[in-house]
This record gives sequence, structure tokens and C-alpha cells, in this order.
Amino acid sequence: MKKLDWYILKKILAAFVFVVVSLEVIICVLDYVDKNDDFIKNELSSEQIWDYYFTFIPFIASLLMPITVFIATVFTTAKMAGKTEIVAILASGVSFRRMLLPYLVAAVMLGVVSFFLNSYIIPEANKFRIDFELTYLKDPFYNTDKHIHIKIAQRDSLEDYIYLYRYDVRRDVGTSVTLETIKGTQLVEKITARQISWDTTGRWKLKRWQKRTLDEMGETITSGDELDTLLNLSPSDFGNKDRIWETMTMPELNRHIKLQKSRGADDVHIFQTEKYIRYMSPFTVLILMAIGVLVSAKKSREGTGFQIALGFVIAFAFIITFVLGRAIAEADSMNLILAVWMPNIIFSGVALLLYKTVPR
Repeated sequence: MKKLDWYILKKILAAFVFVVVSLEVIICVLDYVDKNDDFIKNELSSEQIWDYYFTFIPFIASLLMPITVFIATVFTTAKMAGKTEIVAILASGVSFRRMLLPYLVAAVMLGVVSFFLNSYIIPEANKFRIDFELTYLKDPFYNTDKHIHIKIAQRDSLEDYIYLYRYDVRRDVGTSVTLETIKGTQLVEKITARQISWDTTGRWKLKRWQKRTLDEMGETITSGDELDTLLNLSPSDFGNKDRIWETMTMPELNRHIKLQKSRGADDVHIFQTEKYIRYMSPFTVLILMAIGVLVSAKKSREGTGFQIALGFVIAFAFIITFVLGRAIAEADSMNLILAVWMPNIIFSGVALLLYKTVPR
């Protein structure tokens, strides 16, 4: 890293901070205006509102990081091109590839920060932010699902399943319950109950239950009014799952994916999509920064404003592609990794095409 590299790197990082702060101020003001009626209706104190925005600000910064990096790169490079600084750099014998070194360093730095924030810091902040929104800004949650089937355990060759007709999250009570233990294709044990409820001791209570046990000797039937049991299940499995993946750190997300796979859940792909996006985001920063340099490195007759406007158009196209790729992945209509990486693949091709047009 030479003096020129530090000069460019400082300009990129300064522009990045400026863009982030500017967008954060605009978004927070608009968000506050939109939610102010809810804050007043719920009689929230200024301290509670500040705590909410203390977690909202890093969430927005992380969400917009690839785009803010792109805008900052276009802004910085276009100004350098407009002042003929890039021409002077190339004329001094520095190759175009060598000039890209500080951009690469900035992209790697910001990509690592993006991954760390998205994997560990932001999910912890989202636990408070999303809980706050569900408590004060959203309608009360009621579980309206019926005919709930969940695989709750895998024990060697035995598999445990639970069925409920309905679960009331306000009272933590389920109705019309069936617990089945299956070995291969054979039913080993079946428990039916009129009701299941969560006990504060961490156990489930079955009421008006009947148990059927099948073995080589035949069938044994027992029954009773109440039965305590331990299940690989908790009330949170029936709670509000709105954006729950955003509240999970990477280790928590991996554990949840493993648990859902063991249960045979049909929403595993939602959590896998979130995981793949977190790994994809640092590479997005690198690709968009490369495009930003290539778009704005050439001095334009239309001026810096035209290059910045072109940058916004490309950023908008990337957002559309990203949203489309995520929607396809969450619909589980194609390979998840391919769907998530679709924006990076497409815009890597765009970067290669632009590279061929830049004078070196």
C-alpha cells in the first residue's frame, strides 16, 4: 500500500460513511413520521423509542451496505475522473489493474464487516427490534393454523410425531392431540388426548389420554385423566414466526436448520435461504464496487452527475434482481444456492463486459 493507495482508500471510506449517514437520517426520519401515531397510541417514552432506533439503525445500515458501497464507489471515482486524477494516475505509469488495489482492500474490509454484522451483531439487535414491532406496531398474533403435524424426535430407528388440531398461543393449550412412535413403517405406540398444555416446570400435560402400545404380544391399552411428558417441543414452536430467521445468529441458524430437517418441516428452505444470503453478501460488496469503478472511471462529457445517475440505475437493477432471486428461493421453485447467487452471477457478467470497455 503506497501513498496513492491510502489516498484512494480514505476517499472511498469517507464517501461510504457519508452515504450511510445520509441515508440513515432520511430513512429514520421517514420511519419515525410513519410510526409516530403508534408511538403515541402506546404511550411509549422517548427512552423506549430511542432503544428501538438504536437497533433499527444498524439493521438498515447492514441491509443497504452493498448499495451504499456501490454509490460511494461511483461518487468517489466519478469525482476523481472529473478532476482528471485517474488520467494522471495512468499517465504516471500505474496500470489500471494496479489502481484497483485500494478498491479491492476496501471491498474486502467492508465485506468482512458485512458478514460479521449479519451473522452475529444484527441478529442480536433484531431480537429486540422485531419483538418491539410485534408488541407495539403490529396487530396481536393468533395462531390460526389447523391440523398441525410435526416430527419431534429421531431415536435410532424410531421416529416420534405429534398432531394437533389447533394450538392456542395465549393459553399454551393444544386440542385433539395424537403422539405416534413409528419404527420403519410400523406403528409402535400411539397416545391420543383431548388436550395438551404447557407446564411452567418445562413439561407438557396430556388430559383425558389413551395410550396404545403394540408389540409381538399384541396390543396394550391404558388411559387416564392426566399425564406428564417430556417432548422435543416448546411453545415457541407455535408462536409468531414472523421474520424469526432475522433474529438468529449463524450458530443459532445452523442449529435451527438441523432441527427443522430432523422434523421434516416444510419451511427449512426459508432458513437456508437466509444462511446463503449471509454468505453471498460479502461477494456482492466486491462485485458492486468493481462495477462502480468501471462505470465511473472514464471521464464523461455528460459530467459526474450522469455517471452517478447511471450508478443509481444499475443499483436499482441489482435490487430488483436480488428481490427476484430471494423470492424464487423462498418459493423453493429452483436450486436455493443458484437462486440466491443469481444477482452476483448476472452482475459479475456485467462487470466483465464493462471491464473490456474501460481504457487502460
